[in-house]
Amino acid sequence: MSTITVRAAERSDHVAIAEWNGAMAWETEAKRLDPATLSRGVQAIFDEPRRGFYLVAEDRGTPVGCLMVTYEWSDWRCGDFWWIQSVYVTEAARRRGVFSALYQDVKQRAQAAGAVGLRLYVETENARAQATYGGLGMERCHYFMYEDEFVRAGD
Repeated sequence: MSTITVRAAERSDHVAIAEWNGAMAWETEAKRLDPATLSRGVQAIFDEPRRGFYLVAEDRGTPVGCLMVTYEWSDWRCGDFWWIQSVYVTEAARRRGVFSALYQDVKQRAQAAGAVGLRLYVETENARAQATYGGLGMERCHYFMYEDEFVRAGD
């Protein structure tokens, strides 16, 4: 029997979420992110819920992972796609169903809210994550992602 539970994140989770986001950036891209910017970015979700929300997974009451959801309006489908972002599972809790529990929870929430689907990004070389997502019934899209990132003063 699984001991993993999922709940909506609370503002008091922001420190752990920011730390996990930094760890995820390092593990996936060898990129060091500014802790102050991460902290402000996480808190901004709590300050303006229109941006999205976080879910936290716990194992026997101890937080072991999280994900963030943001919204994308689809005029083709007249509804929102929910984007899963900022996924992190602590190293000790990996391969124990934490992401699966988070995914099932967010899927139920999305369906109940009338969303038209779930989407996420995955690093092109992260075969383990790709296998996990495929195993949960997600399918690889036929789109490439392009980006024009802006550097803002103070970041």
